Amino acid sequence: MGKVEKGIKCNVTGCSNTAVRSLAVEKASKAGLKVGNSKRAYLCKDHYKELKKKSRKARLLERWRMGS
Repeated sequence: MGKVEKGIKCNVTGCSNTAVRSLAVEKASKAGLKVGNSKRAYLCKDHYKELKKKSRKARLLERWRMGS
């Protein structure tokens, strides 16, 4: 059982919602989210949605570059 399933809180500064996803801190900081100094970024539903919106263009370019 992982930390998200145990009910860890969102790492974004000023947020106290329950996390639903975990990802690398580098990806979260590239999207402009302010997370603490840890190896993983735990994000609530709202911040994960914000991350997806902000990184949409980068993901699209990466797919084109890989040829898929």
